[in-house]
Amino acid sequence: MIKADHHLDAKGLACPMPVVKTKKAINDLEEGVVLEVQATDKGSKADLAAWASSVGHQYLGTVEEDDVLYHYIRKGSDEPKVEKAFERIISFEELESRDGLILDVREGAEYVFGHIEGAKSIPLGELESRMKELDKDEEIYVVCRTGNRSDLAAQLLADNGFTKVYNVLPGMNGWNGKITKEF
Repeated sequence: MIKADHHLDAKGLACPMPVVKTKKAINDLEEGVVLEVQATDKGSKADLAAWASSVGHQYLGTVEEDDVLYHYIRKGSDEPKVEKAFERIISFEELESRDGLILDVREGAEYVFGHIEGAKSIPLGELESRMKELDKDEEIYVVCRTGNRSDLAAQLLADNGFTKVYNVLPGMNGWNGKITKEF
């Protein structure tokens, strides 16, 4: 097991709470200190890695034991790196009149239990390796449960040359339309 200087229990919490609690905990730490975050939300692996990278911390990795994920993050420089939200957002109401791909970046289990009909599932943790499945010329509307993972995914796509990307807010928690289930 990796030696950690501090520990954070985020077990039983769903997105976005593991990241929210980690942000708060890491603020009180000194540069170079390793924080261990214990979580049970499978999506936290991609969420914490993407968040740490976006704000200047070093994501060291994850060890999985039974149903607990042990994430290790080394606090980066105390120089503030502004955490920016993806600037192109769209609501579900606006989305209804648009054409393009709805990209669902939630974990597979979340997708199976209810998604927007026709949405493509690529969990955030797989997005970087599966970008070739997406068309850079097509408008892409990224959705997750709350808008946090989709924000990170939209930033990742934009950083890789996708210019027609939108973060759908407030996420599936705000979707009132028909959902499709695939068991």
